[in-house]
Amino acid sequence: MKKFHVLAALIFCMLLSNVVAFAAPGDKLIKLGMRGEDVQMVQKSLLEKGFYVGEIDGVFGNATLKAIRDFQISNGLVADGVVGKETLLYLGRPGSAEGNPSRFGRSLTMSASGYSAYDDGNSNHTYGGNLVRKGLVAVDPGVIPLGTRLFIPGYGYAIADDIGGAIRGDKIDLAFDSHGEAMQFGRQRVTVYIVD
Repeated sequence: MKKFHVLAALIFCMLLSNVVAFAAPGDKLIKLGMRGEDVQMVQKSLLEKGFYVGEIDGVFGNATLKAIRDFQISNGLVADGVVGKETLLYLGRPGSAEGNPSRFGRSLTMSASGYSAYDDGNSNHTYGGNLVRKGLVAVDPGVIPLGTRLFIPGYGYAIADDIGGAIRGDKIDLAFDSHGEAMQFGRQRVTVYIVD
């Protein structure tokens, strides 16, 4: 009988060693030097929350590292620049980073218009050198410094990354991914919350 228990235990151990374990989201650390879909997902979340301005290219470089550290600091997390379970949890929360707009330090009422890379006469790159896309906005740097993180209700989180000849004083241009979206937005009065 003892031989049977020993044999059963041995077979059980052999079977366990052949089991393939699948990692749950956050089980795998996402860090500097990595590439792939996991990094793209992190970059997209950081862009939507107004922390990242680079391309969604799936390459975890210095721009992604800085964005993650800024996001971690903003959420009271350990700012190690590594995306583990806790950072991933916060990245997935709607409105994480700053909570609701009433908690932001300063707000401005501005005249906003939409623009895109596909509008006549526009470049497809911002003044900061990034592709024009939703989440990047043109400002008067004398009013809102370039690099400032913003929140605009109805538009979302954004980064001041562009300037324009007609953008002076209380005017702001909100970038969109298509000409149609920019035209649909048109010109509106918006409240711009300063996140930084």
